Amino acid sequence: MSQGRTRRAALMSAICALVVMGTGFTGCSAPDPDEGTNGVGKLPAETIQKRTRTAAKSAASVRLSGTVVSNGATYTLDMRLRAGGGSGSVTSKNGTFQLLRVDEHLYLKADAEFWNQQDGKDGKEDDGSPAAVANTLDGKYVKVPTGDPAYKRFSGFTDKDVLLDGLLTLHGTLATDGHHEQSGVRTIRVSGDNGSGGTLDVSLEGTPYPLRLVRAGNAGTLRLSDWGKDFALSEPPKEQTVDYGQQLPSS
Repeated sequence: MSQGRTRRAALMSAICALVVMGTGFTGCSAPDPDEGTNGVGKLPAETIQKRTRTAAKSAASVRLSGTVVSNGATYTLDMRLRAGGGSGSVTSKNGTFQLLRVDEHLYLKADAEFWNQQDGKDGKEDDGSPAAVANTLDGKYVKVPTGDPAYKRFSGFTDKDVLLDGLLTLHGTLATDGHHEQSGVRTIRVSGDNGSGGTLDVSLEGTPYPLRLVRAGNAGTLRLSDWGKDFALSEPPKEQTVDYGQQLPSS
């Protein structure tokens, strides 16, 4: 549908150009890019950002995918977030792992290679070596203690409000940066300091949700989708869970 609008707009522009060239008639004007939209494209950049942040906070859920650079580390995320927790995958230089948080309970699931990355030696499951522990944890949901450094590091990836509050921030002077399109949806782009402070594409169709974020300082690019779409979130089965109590085998 969006492609059809684009083709019609291009056709109208071509017709207008032919009319002007052939007759000298000047009453033909370019189509309004905000026609049929939610109207936020006509608002000041600061107002657009406030509205999209409000929309994001009010939404029951969201899917967030892309890359985030934090404290010098690059993470590739594919997370589904809602009130009370979230789930999905995170890939770092150490490998890919699954995160699941239900209320305050955070679980990390990974293979033996992930857990054994600093040791690299084979071990038997009963010999107490790091490799043996890694084999025991292979494919299990490991409950992360709230006092473990990993809890603070990774729980934020599963917290919708905390994550979005930190991400949906542009730096510097805000300005609109033209009309664009994300996955077939028309958007208005808001930029900070001509793009060096990040850019945010906001939907012009329906609720003005943020759809794409390019973070300042090459700190990652994220896509935001499935706004308001519910998904199941529950504790993992006990037989698939390992609880180490006060601290993980390797933090």
